[in-house]
Amino acid sequence: VQLVESGGGLVQPGGSLRLSCAASGFTFGSYVMSWYRQVPGKERELVAAISSVGGITNYADSVKGRFTISRDNVKNTVYLQMNSLKPEDTAVYYCYARAQIRYYWGQGTQVTVSS
Repeated sequence: VQLVESGGGLVQPGGSLRLSCAASGFTFGSYVMSWYRQVPGKERELVAAISSVGGITNYADSVKGRFTISRDNVKNTVYLQMNSLKPEDTAVYYCYARAQIRYYWGQGTQVTVSS
């Protein structure tokens, strides 16, 4: 099983980034996919989640209207489009897959929002 995130980096406030998470080794279309983020000294927090077929999404209040989660069940990939980025969005972003009692984490990708 692998979840490989990409797309992180350094961006100025107000900028955009698109994170990708490529999945392999499990039945991607059966899993709820989520993005979490974590900063040093704080708990990992849910940023956004999307249902297995993509019809239902939910977002943390802090990112509503700025971030969009989507998935491609043919490419086995989940995305996080991040717009209007703020310094407080700086964190390591993790991809997470869950189906009932099975769950997997990616290794994380750093997002830094700074001028």
